[in-house]
Amino acid sequence: MNAETMKAIRIYKEGGPEVLVYEDVPRPTAGPGEVLLRIHAASINPADWRGQRGFPDIPEKFRPRVARPSIPGFDASGIVEAAGPGVSEFREGDAVFGMIRFPERASTYAEYTTAPVTQLARKPATIDHLQAAAIPMAGLTAWQELFDQANLQAGQTVLINGAAGGVGHFAVQLAKVRGARVIGVASGRHADFLRDLGVDQFIDYTTTPVEQAARDVDLLIDMVGGANSDRLLATLRRGGTLIPVNFNYYTPERVAEAGVLVKGKRVQVDVGQLAEIARLVGEGRVRVAFETILPLAEARKAHEIAEAGHVRGKIVLRVIE
Repeated sequence: MNAETMKAIRIYKEGGPEVLVYEDVPRPTAGPGEVLLRIHAASINPADWRGQRGFPDIPEKFRPRVARPSIPGFDASGIVEAAGPGVSEFREGDAVFGMIRFPERASTYAEYTTAPVTQLARKPATIDHLQAAAIPMAGLTAWQELFDQANLQAGQTVLINGAAGGVGHFAVQLAKVRGARVIGVASGRHADFLRDLGVDQFIDYTTTPVEQAARDVDLLIDMVGGANSDRLLATLRRGGTLIPVNFNYYTPERVAEAGVLVKGKRVQVDVGQLAEIARLVGEGRVRVAFETILPLAEARKAHEIAEAGHVRGKIVLRVIE
C-alpha cells in the first residue's frame, strides 16, 4: 500500500457476509467543510448488514439505492489527518468520533474516510476509540427515542424489548440516568448482564409472556418487532407511548384500541448529544458493552455474528491495532 491507497472493505454486489471484500482502494481527499479522518475503530449497526443485502425488509419504493462498489459503515472514531478548505473547527491530530453521512453514503470500514465537520464531536480523553466508535448510531438512537421523542421523565416506567442489544443496552442506562424505572426484556442468558446495567425488572421472554409480566408502562421501546408484536400493547397504559423498530409490526386497529401514541423517526446526527453520551461513558455512568472486537480484515465474521442476532452490546472493528 502507498500514500494514495488504503485498506478497506468493499461490496460489489448484494448478498451475505461473503460479499465483503478486504482490499486496497484509493484514499479519499477532504473537500470544503470536511476533514480526512484516520480511523482507529468503526462499529457495526443493522443498517450495515441490511445494506449489504440491499435492504430486503424495506418495501421497494422506500428502499435506499446504494451505488456499488461501496464501503459500508457509518460510525467511526479516529484522528484528524488533514483539514479540508475552509475548516477551522478541527486541526490535524484532533481525536474525534461521529456518525458520518447517514443514511446517504457509508464509508467507515476503512483506514481513512472523509467527514463533514458538522457530524463530528471531540473524543474525550476519558474514553478510548473502541468505546467512542460504539456510541454514535446506537447511543443517539437510544437518546432520541427516550428523550426527544418520548420525553421520558424521572419516575416513569420504560419497557425495553431487546434490552441487551446495541441500542437497548444504551437505552437501559440512559433511562436510569434520567431516574426512570426500567423493565428489560431479553433471553435468560442476558439476565445478569442487564441487572448489572441497572434494570429494575428483568423478563426472560423465552419463559415468560411479556404481556403478563408488565402492566401500566409509560413507554415501550420495541427493538425486536416481528410477528405478534401487538401483544406487547397490553403492557402500556392508555395514553402511553410506543416506539417500534418497525411500524409494520403493529396493526393500526390494535394501536387505536389500546389508546397509545406511536412515535419514531430516523436517528439524526447531533454532536451535542454525542458529546453528552461520551461524557457519561467517561464518568462511568454509562458503560459500553462489546459482543466482540475484531480487526477490519475480519468484517465478514463480524457481519456473520451480527446477522445471527442475540448480540450483547456492540460489535466493533479495530482498524489500528
